[in-house]
Amino acid sequence: MKSGAFLTSEFVASIRQTYREISEPATSRTLKRMASAGAIYRILSKEYPDACCELDFATPYQLLVATVLSAQCTDKRVNAVTPKLFAKYPSAKEMASARLADIERIVKSTGFFRAKARNIKALSQELMAKYDGEVPAVLDELVVLPGVGRKTANVVLGNAFDIPGLTVDTHFGRLSRRFGWTQEDDPVKVERDVAKLIPKKEWTHLSHRLIWHGRRICHSRKPACGACPLAKLCPSFGIGERDPELAKKLVKSKERW
Repeated sequence: MKSGAFLTSEFVASIRQTYREISEPATSRTLKRMASAGAIYRILSKEYPDACCELDFATPYQLLVATVLSAQCTDKRVNAVTPKLFAKYPSAKEMASARLADIERIVKSTGFFRAKARNIKALSQELMAKYDGEVPAVLDELVVLPGVGRKTANVVLGNAFDIPGLTVDTHFGRLSRRFGWTQEDDPVKVERDVAKLIPKKEWTHLSHRLIWHGRRICHSRKPACGACPLAKLCPSFGIGERDPELAKKLVKSKERW
C-alpha cells in the first residue's frame, strides 16, 4: 500500500484525530511541531513514494523470522539466506521440529547465528503451542515471543497485517532526533513521542521513509545535508556536508545500502 502527501485539510483533520486518540491537550508548541513533522513527511512521501519493507516473505511467519534474522544484519544478506531456510522450513510446524544445528548452519552468515537460530526455533514452538502455528496480529502477543521486541512486532504488524506501527531502528531514532521530534534515545520513548506528531494511518509508511532517507542521505557520521530535500526544514541542517556538489558524492544508491 502506498501513501501520497497530505492535503492540508486532511492533515489538519488527522491532527485533531491524533489528539483525540492520545487524550492530550493540543498546546501551541506541540501543534507547531506537528505541522513541522507533517511538512517533513510530505516531502519524504514525494521523495520515496515506493518505500517499503525490503525483506522478502510470503507469509506473516516468514516475515517474522526474516525480521529476527535482520538484527545487526542487512536486508540484502537476510534475503540471500531465507530462500534456503524457508524451502526447508516453510512454516512454524517444520521449524519447531528442526534440529538447531541445521538452522544455525543456514543462518550463520547473518551474524549472532546461535542466538537467532535458538530464538527462531523457540518462537516457532511457541506459535505451535499457543496459536496453532499462526502469527498473532496483536502487539502484546508478539512481543512476548522469543527474540521479538517492539521493532520486530511493528514490522510484522505493519507489513503482514496492515496494522500501522512505528519501526524504531537506528535510522528512525537518529532522524527523529535530528528533526526535533524527540530528544529520547530509548526506542519506546522515541515511538511514544513520534506517535503524537504523525497520524496513525501513516506510521508504517513513515517508518519506511525515515529508514530509506537515513540509508540514502541522512547518514550517521556524514549526512549529505547539501543534497537533502529537507534542507530548508531540518533544524539540524549543517551537521554534515553543506556544499551541494560535495554532498551529492555522499548520497548512497540502493545498491550501496
